[in-house]
Amino acid sequence: MKNDTLFHHLAVKGYRMPAEWEPHRGTWLSYPHNPKSFFTALKGAQEAFADMIMHLAKVEEVHVNVNDEAMERALVGKLKKRHVTANVFLHRFSTNDAWCRDHGCIVLKHVKTGKLIASDWVFNAWGGKYPSAKDNRVARKMAAFLGLDCFSYPVVMEGGSIDVNGRGVLLTTERCLLNKNRNPQYNKKQIETLLKANFGVSQILWLKDGIAGDDTDGHIDDIARFTDVNTIVTVMEENKADANHAICGENLELLRSFRNRDGKPFRIVTLPMPDPVFYRKDERLPASYANFYAANGVVLLPVFGCSQDRQAAAILAKLFKGRKIVPVDATNIIVGLGTCHCLSQQIPK
Repeated sequence: MKNDTLFHHLAVKGYRMPAEWEPHRGTWLSYPHNPKSFFTALKGAQEAFADMIMHLAKVEEVHVNVNDEAMERALVGKLKKRHVTANVFLHRFSTNDAWCRDHGCIVLKHVKTGKLIASDWVFNAWGGKYPSAKDNRVARKMAAFLGLDCFSYPVVMEGGSIDVNGRGVLLTTERCLLNKNRNPQYNKKQIETLLKANFGVSQILWLKDGIAGDDTDGHIDDIARFTDVNTIVTVMEENKADANHAICGENLELLRSFRNRDGKPFRIVTLPMPDPVFYRKDERLPASYANFYAANGVVLLPVFGCSQDRQAAAILAKLFKGRKIVPVDATNIIVGLGTCHCLSQQIPK
């Protein structure tokens, strides 16, 4: 990169991105409201979203972006029906859509002092696919409310495109971060330098492609996730005729070839894929159990009404011992092309 001001060198200053399973102050969400994303499933998606808040509010603060008073009243009504009366904070921060994982600020923590800071990256709606002007302003508003210093970057980056183990390793995909619709002026080495300098990592693990139906160009949170410092869970499609079989197989081989910072292999655990989910019988949706969200004491797991739901829950229960696996009906949410993880952004404690 020619302009060194693109680097705030937060790692050198002692900051790192905590792993998702580390203690949270809370979770930040954006209310689903865009009929061009959810179509006839919007009302169902809003009900499932309220269920998510109900589960999260039992264990941590929940902050929700709403566009206006009418939207606020609608959500409050849904929460009252669920007897949710505490630990929820509504903010009139207007958004284009619901995917707070990607438009929200990413919070880092100082390794010695515990001080938190926020990073604000350019959000261009996954390569300019949709309107994003409102979404692109949300991160700084979040940081201001939290009282955090906020470092802004003239670089496109989405929270769903990266996953970290909190101890120096970051997982991502070439299809997304090297896509010409993101930052065509930077090569792979430059992107790696940026990630290392500003997320507190020293090792980047690159997978290849994303699953079928994913409009984000291969976000990692639909494919493979850290569940502890040395364990990665990844989706695997056993049906050889399915479009995801080859994609998942290639990523699984790569994961098994990776070595951690001590030169040892990671523990790789496979998750099944749900039965294929379609909208209007012809549009494949990116349904994946890898899109779970780990909060204080719970893991929200998107489920799709098929036999693999229980299998996925059992696998994650073994990996997240001490946390309750909470199924969230994602059959309407997934119409918007994301689920639990895509909707949420953690606030570290």
